[in-house]
Amino acid sequence: MKSAVETLEPTKVKLTVEVPFDELKPSIDHAYEHIAEQVTVPGFRKGKIPPRIIDQRVGRPAVMEHAVNEGLSGFYAEAVREHKLRPLGQPEVDVTKVPGLVAGDQGDLVFTAEVEVRPEIEVPALDGLSVTVEGLEVTDEDVQGRLDALRERFGTLVGVDRPAAEKDFAVIDLVAKIDGEEVDTVSGVSYQIGSGNMLEGLDEALTGLSAGETTTFETVLVGGDHAGETAQVTVTATSVKERELPEADDDFAQMASEFDTVAELLADLREQAGKVRAQNQAVTARDLLLEQLLAQVEIPVPSGAVEAEVHRHLESEGRLEDDTHRAEVTEQATTALTNQILLDTLAENLEVKVNQGELVDYLVSASRQYGMDPNTFIQTVDQQGQIPAMVAEVARSKALAVALRRVAVVDAAGAPVDLSEFIGSDEDDAAQNALEEAVTEAAAEGTEADAKA
Repeated sequence: MKSAVETLEPTKVKLTVEVPFDELKPSIDHAYEHIAEQVTVPGFRKGKIPPRIIDQRVGRPAVMEHAVNEGLSGFYAEAVREHKLRPLGQPEVDVTKVPGLVAGDQGDLVFTAEVEVRPEIEVPALDGLSVTVEGLEVTDEDVQGRLDALRERFGTLVGVDRPAAEKDFAVIDLVAKIDGEEVDTVSGVSYQIGSGNMLEGLDEALTGLSAGETTTFETVLVGGDHAGETAQVTVTATSVKERELPEADDDFAQMASEFDTVAELLADLREQAGKVRAQNQAVTARDLLLEQLLAQVEIPVPSGAVEAEVHRHLESEGRLEDDTHRAEVTEQATTALTNQILLDTLAENLEVKVNQGELVDYLVSASRQYGMDPNTFIQTVDQQGQIPAMVAEVARSKALAVALRRVAVVDAAGAPVDLSEFIGSDEDDAAQNALEEAVTEAAAEGTEADAKA
């Protein structure tokens, strides 16, 4: 098989592939076998119909169409591997020459394939880069915030005879109208003012209302048959309550934790806050490094790949005609693909390898997000052919971790920050890879010994 590649755009190429008849012949033979199983010809058993009879009854062009359709994906994949392309979508294939349409024609199968590919970019050198993160100092405010959050979990709601304020809880009735016609209504919903998780403008409308009072505001509906439309919403606060918190004393410590005194509880909360700060250091360092790398390289983004993702997303939500949302999703998809291109290139440059343990950890974590049994989730992902995509996702995350080992991470005072707990070390990777290679070799040797026995 011969193939040539032509760059049409920084993110698009055209492959021209010529397949000799001999390489297409296995697909032709299989086409005859498949058709022989599907058609009925008097005097012949199914599966035993000679090719010349199939040519007469079904037609040689139909056989060749079947053969080409069967072999095309393999020939395309071989050409992609030969030219080390990294497709980002499905190709547009045009078959320009089909051999064998008449007896004796053993010419080449010729087709072209235009496909968007990952662009070639130059990732900035990591040496000399640095990122600055906050220190690990835990303030009294940090501890108090955690204590208050714990107290809220054990708080009780009590009615108040005053106008509603932020963080109060109101039991509300809502009536939505469009052009004077009622389109939706809900009653008896408990809502915390300031949470912002219902309708835009609801927090402002409720603030200042006392129990039994009503007001009307204008907003855009976010659900139901009229999602995206502007409506007049009337809200009534049937009751207003505030959360009454328990005293932070030894009794509370014994009720809310495994500690006997509030002093022990506070010490534990301070330790928890320190761990969170350390985790935040790693997350912040990762985000800042990615931001620096993106700022130093221009990345052309394949428009077709973005459009395909936007269409898939909007179609799944039933919002293909929502232009405003389309613009939001397009921006998100563009950012995601830009990051992916950079991180895939970084992973290749750093020769990042994903070991089995890292992949399994990622799949188990993902299964929890979907609320699925890990084994069931992994089997489903495998059946759908998504394991390579999962490996790529792990490699992107690991690439940033490995890159962080190459740059200087410091706090505001310029002191080095140790992130090894979160980003690992080159020695850990080498040891894990060596272990997996040893296990693989041992398994292979065991299989070979069993075969000889």
